[in-house]
Amino acid sequence: MNLLIWIIFGALVGMFAGWITKDKRSLLGNILVGVIGSFFAGWAGSGFQSFQTTTITWSGFFTSIIGAIVFVALLKLFTRK
Repeated sequence: MNLLIWIIFGALVGMFAGWITKDKRSLLGNILVGVIGSFFAGWAGSGFQSFQTTTITWSGFFTSIIGAIVFVALLKLFTRK
């Protein structure tokens, strides 16, 4: 059940980050961007010390979107043609 929640949360975060950055990705791409962005934002929010997850909150959701936006920006920076 926990994995399903991460997938849904990642898809939503990735979708919002894609809308904000005008970046088009598939559903799987949105999930990956959302989960990685959430992970990065949570890690940065803990002062780069803890990988522990807690409950899903609105502030965590918005922080995750910011993390996903940063991740998309890094992807664009390193994958420019």
